[in-house]
Amino acid sequence: MGAEDPNVLVAVEFEVYGQVQGCFFTKYCKDLAEQLGICGWVKNTKNGTIVGKVQGTKSNLDYMLDWLSTKGSPGCKIEKCDLRNWQYLSRLDYNNFSIRF
Repeated sequence: MGAEDPNVLVAVEFEVYGQVQGCFFTKYCKDLAEQLGICGWVKNTKNGTIVGKVQGTKSNLDYMLDWLSTKGSPGCKIEKCDLRNWQYLSRLDYNNFSIRF
């Protein structure tokens, strides 16, 4: 099972910058994560960004991270998406995707 395997389990933390609050970003993020079978969480920060952690297969995470970096929810304006703490997993730490407050 190499890094090129699309079914390898990976986790990454993200922070999305721009006009991303007040446009249902966390709700759309949760909906997409559930469609893709991705686990983890997302929340608004006090400084106007969106942070979270996603876990799932590499192929599904690639799609999710592209959405977080370039698309987002309708009406949002994404400036950038920082990714940190990439990890390979033997199993998922979460069993669902939640919005934290």
